[in-house]
Amino acid sequence: MNESDEIDADLYSRQLYVVGKDAMYAIAKAGVFVSGMGGLGVEIAKNLVLAGTKVVTIQDSQAVKVDDLGTQCFVRMQDVQDGTNRALATLPRLAELNPYVAVDVSVEPLTLETDLSFLCKYQCVVLTEAPLQLQLKVNEFCRLQSPQIKFISGEVRGVFCWIFCDFGDEFSVLDATGEEPKETFISNITKANPGVVATLENQMHGFESGDYVTFREVQGMTELNDTIHRIEVLTPYTFSIGDTSGVKFQPYIREGVALQVKVPKKISFHPLKQQLCSPTILTVDFAKFEVGMQLHVAMLTLDLFQSTYNRLPRPNYADDATEVVALAGVAIKRHNLQIETFDTNLITKLAQTAAGCLPAFTASLGGVVAQEVLKSLTGKFSPLVQWLYLDAIELLNELDMSSLQPRGDRYDPLRLCVGEALCGRLAGLKMFMVGCGAIGCEMLKNYAMMGIGVAPNGLVTVTDNDLIEKSNLNRQFLFRSRHIQQPKSTVAAAATQEINPEIRIDSHQHKVCPQTEKTMYNDSFFLNQDLIVNALDNVEARRYMDSRCVTNQRALLESGTMGAKGHVQVIVPHLTECYSSQQDPPDQDVPYCTLKSFPANIEHTIQWARDKFESQFFQKPSLFNKFWEKYKPPAVVLRKLEAGERLEGVKVAAKLLANRPEKWSDCVLMARVKFEKYFNHKAKNLIHAFPLDTKMKDGSLFWQSPKRPPVPLNFDFNEPDHLSFVTSFAKLYAQEWGMDIDKSASAPMMDSFLKSCDIPEFKPTGKRIETDESVKKPEKEDIAGSEGQLEKCKGTLGKILSNKSVSQEIQKMKPHKFDKDQEGNFHIDFINAAANCRARMYGIETSDKLQTKRIAGRIVPAIATTTSAVAGLVSIELLKVVKGGPIDQYRNVFLNLALPLMVLSEPAAAERTEIRQGLSYTLWDKWEVRGHANYSLREFLKHFVDRHGLEPAMVVHGVKMIYVPVMPGHRKRLPERMIKLINPPAGTEYVDLTVSFSIPGEDEDKPIPPVRYFFQ
Repeated sequence: MNESDEIDADLYSRQLYVVGKDAMYAIAKAGVFVSGMGGLGVEIAKNLVLAGTKVVTIQDSQAVKVDDLGTQCFVRMQDVQDGTNRALATLPRLAELNPYVAVDVSVEPLTLETDLSFLCKYQCVVLTEAPLQLQLKVNEFCRLQSPQIKFISGEVRGVFCWIFCDFGDEFSVLDATGEEPKETFISNITKANPGVVATLENQMHGFESGDYVTFREVQGMTELNDTIHRIEVLTPYTFSIGDTSGVKFQPYIREGVALQVKVPKKISFHPLKQQLCSPTILTVDFAKFEVGMQLHVAMLTLDLFQSTYNRLPRPNYADDATEVVALAGVAIKRHNLQIETFDTNLITKLAQTAAGCLPAFTASLGGVVAQEVLKSLTGKFSPLVQWLYLDAIELLNELDMSSLQPRGDRYDPLRLCVGEALCGRLAGLKMFMVGCGAIGCEMLKNYAMMGIGVAPNGLVTVTDNDLIEKSNLNRQFLFRSRHIQQPKSTVAAAATQEINPEIRIDSHQHKVCPQTEKTMYNDSFFLNQDLIVNALDNVEARRYMDSRCVTNQRALLESGTMGAKGHVQVIVPHLTECYSSQQDPPDQDVPYCTLKSFPANIEHTIQWARDKFESQFFQKPSLFNKFWEKYKPPAVVLRKLEAGERLEGVKVAAKLLANRPEKWSDCVLMARVKFEKYFNHKAKNLIHAFPLDTKMKDGSLFWQSPKRPPVPLNFDFNEPDHLSFVTSFAKLYAQEWGMDIDKSASAPMMDSFLKSCDIPEFKPTGKRIETDESVKKPEKEDIAGSEGQLEKCKGTLGKILSNKSVSQEIQKMKPHKFDKDQEGNFHIDFINAAANCRARMYGIETSDKLQTKRIAGRIVPAIATTTSAVAGLVSIELLKVVKGGPIDQYRNVFLNLALPLMVLSEPAAAERTEIRQGLSYTLWDKWEVRGHANYSLREFLKHFVDRHGLEPAMVVHGVKMIYVPVMPGHRKRLPERMIKLINPPAGTEYVDLTVSFSIPGEDEDKPIPPVRYFFQ
C-alpha cells in the first residue's frame, strides 16, 4: 500500500477507531518475519494478517505432525498424511484472511549457521520455538542494523509461556495510551511560581503528573494560549504548570480550556543477552508475586536441558525431571542471576509438561505478541518492557502426573498438559455459547483445538442472530468475503468443523431473551448444559444471561473487549459472585439544554446532529404514515377536524404535507432553509435572548465556560461542510418522498440556484430557552394542542386536500432507519456535516467522518489482538471450571494491551446473607417445595415453619399476590389448593415464588432465596 492509497475503511473500521490512520498507514507499509509455524507462531501471523501488515513472511522447516492439529488451526489431517511443510500448509489459509496482505513463505531452516542478512528487509522479527542461542544471535543481528530491527521471541511450553521484547536503544512511543486526549474547562489560573490551574466546580481534570497540556481561549493570561506545559497534579481539580509570576504573564480574567497533548517519549531497551542476567518482568498476578523470576530460571534451565540433550524432557520420566532440577543451579550461575532460592516444584512441573502445549496459551500469547509487533511498527501504545511470564499451574493441582501420556492423536498437546481424564470430560462436555462475533470465532477455534464436544455425548451449541458484514472480516477470522450476509453461527460452525471434523456443533440463529425463554431456551435447555459461555457485546444481554445461569445454577464464563482493553470473569455456582453483583456507574447523560443550546465539545454536536437525523428523517415520516393509516381517507380527516376532534399527529402531518416537494429543486431549497434555521437564525436568537454582556444573579457573566456564545454562519458554497449539509439533506428529503435525485445538476447550476434562493429573514422567536441542566427533554405531544393550532391545521389541510389530485396521491413517506455502515445512503454524510457546521458556530474543533461514525453509531472499537488474548484467557478458565476446584484456583482478568497491563485476580466470593443465626444463603441458593394436586396454601406455609422455623409474611408470584395476611380475605385462602391460587398454564411443572418472613424482634420482613414450587 502506497502512502497515497486509501485504507479500506469498511474492512478496518473497528481497528481504525483504536489505532488511528497514521498507525494504520505504518502497519500497511511494514514487513514482519515470523519463525515457527506451531500454535503460537500461527496465532501471531494470523493476527498480523488481520491487522493489515503489508508483508508477513512465515518460516518453518518442519513437516506437519499429528500433534500440530491440536495447536495449529490452519493445517489439516491431509497435510499430516502428505508430510507437507508446516509453513507451506499454513500459507493458503492464512493468505485468504486479508486480500491487502502479502504472505510470503520460507522453508529454509533457521540455524546458528544461517546468513541473517535476509532479515534486513523486515521492520520486526519474531521467533517462536527457537533455541536460546539462536534467539541471542538473531537479537544481536537486529540490534546491529540501522535502523535497528525490532525483535520479539515467545514460547509456550506445557502450562507455561513467556515473551521477550527488544525494540532497540531508543524507541519512540508516540502515544502511550491510545486514549482520546482529555480536556477540561478552567475556572482560575494563579499568577505564581508555580502557577496553579483550577477546573470548574465539580469537574475533575483526569490528568496525571507528567502529562503535557496546551491552553486555548484563555482570557487575561493570553500568553498561555497555544503553549505546551508539563503538569504536576495537586488535586483532582487542580494542577500546576510552572512559573506564571513573571511580567510576561497578564493576570487571568476568565474562560479557557486545558487540552492534553500527546508528547512522544523515548524508551531504551536492553539486548536479550543482558536481560537474561537481569530481567525486567511485568508482574500480572500479585498472588504469585515471585513466579515471574522463578519462571525465568525455569525457562533458562529448560533451554539448558534441550541444548545438552537435543530434546525436551519426556513426560513421566522421573530422571529427566530430576536432571532439569539439577541443571537449575548451573543456569543460575551461568547467567549470574541474583536469586536466593529457586522453586524446584515449578521447575519440575515445567519439565513434566514441556512436551505439551496448552492451546489456550497459544491463543492468548499470540494476541499479546501480535500487539507488541504492531507497537514496534507504529509507536502507538506503550511496549512491553521486556518480559512477560504466564502460567496455569492450577491445572496441575491434584493431577496424577502419570496420566500425562501421549496417545498419538491431535489432542496430545493438551493431554500432556492436563491429563487424559480432563480431556475425556472436555470431549463429553455440553456447552452453550451465546454470540458468534469476534470472541465467539476465537472461542470456537479454541474448542476445536481442545477437543470440546467431540464425544457422542458432547455438543457445542452456539447461537447468534446476526449476519456477516464486511467490517467483521478484520477480526472475526472464521469468515471470508464470500460469507457476507450469511448467518454468523452457521458459517462459524462449518469453519470450526473444517479445523476439527470431530467436533459436534449445533448452530442457531435465535436471540437468547425473554421472548425465547419459554420456548427455545427454557430451564430444561439450560439444565441440560454443563457450561455457558458469553460472547456478547452489550451489558443488557450479559445481565440477562447472568440471571438465567443463576436461576439454573450453571457456571458462566463472561468476557468482553473494547479496543485494547478486555476482561474475563469466572462465575461458578455457590463459589463466586455473579456478573450482576457488581455494576459499572451509569453513564452521565448530557443535559438537554446543553445539547439544544449550549454544546461544549464535538460529542455534543454529533449527538445533536444524530437527534436531528432521527427526528427529520425517521420519526416524522413514521408519524406521517401512522396518521394517514389511522385516519384515512382525507375527507374523514377534514370532517373530524371540523367537528373539533384532536387527532394524534395532525400537526406533523399537516406541516409535512404543506412542505411536500414537487421537484428536486424544492428539496434543495428546503435544505438551504434548514441550514439558515440551524446555523444562522439559531445563533442570532440565542444572542438576542442572552446578549454577550448578560449577567447572572450573582453578577457573573452568562456566557462563560462551559457556555460558548454562538456565531451565526453565513452559507458559503465553497465550504465543504456547508455544501455537504445541503446536498445530503436534499437527497435524504427527496428519498423520503419517493423522488429521484437530480444527478445532472452541475456545481455551477447548484451554486447559482442556492444564491437565488429566497431565504426567510431572521425574526426572534420569543420562545423560552432552557438553561437549567436538571431539566429533562420534554415529551413531544402528537396532538394539536391549542385551539389556534387546531384551526391552523384545519386551514392547512383543507387547502391542500381541496385539490383532489393531491388528495388522491397522498402516499406513504419512506422513513430512513439509521444505518452507519451502508455506503452511499448519506446518513453519516448528513450527521457529519450538521455536527461540523454546529461545531463551527460554537467555536468547537470539528470531526472527520470516521470519528462521527464511531460516536453517532455508538461503535465499540475492536482489534483482533485483544480478542485473541481474551478468548485464550477464557479458555484457560474453562479448563479450570471443567476440572473443578476451590475459588483460589480461578482468575478473573483485566487487561489493557495498550499500556500494557494484565491483572489476574481471584474472583470475589458469593456474598452470604444471614436470615437468622444458623440460617443463611447466597445468590446461588434456591429452596424447593414439592407439592401435589391437592397441596394447600396452609401446607405450603407450614413447610417453612417445619423446615426452617420461619413464619411466611408474604407469598408472591410475579406481580400476583398469593398470600398477604394483612390483605382482606387472604386468610380465607389457607385451605385452597396452590394450583388454583397460582392458576398456571397447562403443562407447567413448577413456578418460582417470592416469599418473605417475619423474624421475631426485627421490624422488617426478611427475604429468602427464590422458592421453586413443584406442582407434583
